[in-house]
Amino acid sequence: MQVNKLFLAMICMSMAVISACNNQIRDEHESSDQAIVYSIDHFSSVKTNQGEAIDGGVINFGLVTDTPFEGTLNFNFYSGNPDAEIIRWFDESLLDFDEDYKYTQDGAATFEVDHEDKSITFTIRDQVNWHDGEPVTAEDWAYAYEVVGHPDYDGPRYSQALSSVEGMEAYRTGEADTISGLEIIDDKILKITYQQFTPALLSSGIWAYPLPKHIFSQYEVSDMSASDAVRRYPIGFGPFKVENITPGESVTLVKNDDYWRGEPNLDGLTIRVVSPEVVAQSLKNGEVDLVSSFPADQYVDHSDMSNVEFLADIDLSYIYLGFKLGAWDDDGGEVVPDPDAKMADVNLRRAMWYAVDNDSVGANYYNGLRWNATTLIPPSHPAYHDDSIETPTYDPDEANRILDQAGYLDIDGDGFREDPDGNKLVINFASMSGGDTAEPLTRYYIQAWEEVGLNVQLLDGRLQEFNGFYDRIGADDPEMDIYLAAWTVGADVNPQNLYGRQSAFNYSRYASKENDRLIAEGLSEAAFDQQYRQDVYRQWQQLMVDDIPVFPTLYRVKLVAANNRVLNYAVDFHPSAGLYRHQLAVNKDSASKAE
Repeated sequence: MQVNKLFLAMICMSMAVISACNNQIRDEHESSDQAIVYSIDHFSSVKTNQGEAIDGGVINFGLVTDTPFEGTLNFNFYSGNPDAEIIRWFDESLLDFDEDYKYTQDGAATFEVDHEDKSITFTIRDQVNWHDGEPVTAEDWAYAYEVVGHPDYDGPRYSQALSSVEGMEAYRTGEADTISGLEIIDDKILKITYQQFTPALLSSGIWAYPLPKHIFSQYEVSDMSASDAVRRYPIGFGPFKVENITPGESVTLVKNDDYWRGEPNLDGLTIRVVSPEVVAQSLKNGEVDLVSSFPADQYVDHSDMSNVEFLADIDLSYIYLGFKLGAWDDDGGEVVPDPDAKMADVNLRRAMWYAVDNDSVGANYYNGLRWNATTLIPPSHPAYHDDSIETPTYDPDEANRILDQAGYLDIDGDGFREDPDGNKLVINFASMSGGDTAEPLTRYYIQAWEEVGLNVQLLDGRLQEFNGFYDRIGADDPEMDIYLAAWTVGADVNPQNLYGRQSAFNYSRYASKENDRLIAEGLSEAAFDQQYRQDVYRQWQQLMVDDIPVFPTLYRVKLVAANNRVLNYAVDFHPSAGLYRHQLAVNKDSASKAE
């Protein structure tokens, strides 16, 4: 792959230490401008066990982020991934799934499906208890639906998984006091009836995170997300229990002896925030045993770290460039596209896609551990990802042609194009801080767009920190025109929660009748036929390439590192590994240090 000269110039001008210009690459490739390129085939997703497990032990887990975690520590209320990384250690879904993301009977609850009745009856296992000893009940599960569907609920979790329940919309709008589709049969059995029975229900389409009613009923729904039950004393029914929280910095957990799968091997773990800039050193020194992620841009410099094993899997995510095309209507609960938005012209959006070289971004910033993305269903879902769809790839001549033809011309001779009406065109770009590549990558994109005559300016002249970045996107900050972000997709490929008309996570605020139709078709009775559903989502992927409310830039490997003393660990404990968190163990009391 030929690396474009503009890209290399931007890399080497940057003060950040990035892989394409580091000494190792110069030493090994003195006559080449190619970076060292890896692939997922270089890695296992399961840790190699060394030695025998000791009794007990404590793991130090590094939560890799450049900002404090928000601390909304409940599945029903959290919004940011750092919080989710913490919650997964002490709470979990009642339903388990297999390597194809289909629900199984192996979770804390089993189920029976009645297609004709459009219902599913769930039975919670008798040994499943909250950390305070109270049993997890059908009432707790129904209560989660009542809270998340409540008109005063202030979190982001209301989605198709809940709206499809019979009677939910009437309850959410205040027309009904109860949800007719929820039937508590006894303490451990809940029947849910759906107004629409869809194939998504059986692969992550069921909201399976109960809420302990004996704790949360003391709060008004509007106060729950900020309550002590979420912020200071969160509980779950997972393998570990929260013992202490230092807000934004660390969480100490101890084992849950009463865990329904069995007593955990470890005595506990400590989760603490580790900046991307020091994560490698923390691993080398044995300060952390595991990390939530390892920056792909740093791997080439640390691949030979002697005291850890690097693991990887295809991430259920992609990075994307989003265009602000409208706003969110709180009252109506849906996005409202603005035909006069600065980025409303699809020709402008398409030209910006052609102007950037994501092949080189992946190779030179991330050494192949991220690679050019094409469609909005990533290859983590091979049955639905369509790699035959032709998408814009780096071609600045084509970008210039599109802009010229669409009337974006440099009228005043200052090197930047005006809009088709002859007005100055300045595009405000929001990008997040974090890691060595954040700033130089942002500069590269800005420079690439400048090469085709577009005046793109960094919002506020600086990178945005994580929490503030998403707050401004969600609030539809009028100063923001485009933004570089990432999505973690669900186990099911249904795109409604990210791109549906009624999704608050549809940050671009895009909507169209064809998008509505295809999303509905993907959830229809006919879509229980996998071939039919695959065709629907092929059409949807093509629609997103045609309309370009966002465009994906990179798919990525999820890269983690585990100290040599760690046993029974797999990336995200994916079901294909056959491992669960309570099985995690260590072979000695303290972490190994790099030689």
